[in-house]
Amino acid sequence: MNNSTPAKKAEAARKPDKPEKPDFEHSLARLEEIVRKLESANLPLDDAMKLFEEGMQLSRECQKQLEQAEARVEILLKKAGGEMAPEPFEPEAEDES
Repeated sequence: MNNSTPAKKAEAARKPDKPEKPDFEHSLARLEEIVRKLESANLPLDDAMKLFEEGMQLSRECQKQLEQAEARVEILLKKAGGEMAPEPFEPEAEDES
């Protein structure tokens, strides 16, 4: 007997294979929260280091998202004939060095 309902099948189809990255606004808000905590100076060194590492990762992710948005805007502005139309944006491969 199949226990899958149409609603469950639709929900499963919407779930991505890998977890979604947080959106820019959420990442930026978390980064601001981390900065406030680090500025409080009431943190043990170990906790401060963990927050710093998380903040650096969030900073890199936000910067990457901003660069991609800027590139998409440039693509839109460069359209000939005065028409603004989006075109596929292929981000450059990230250098892991």
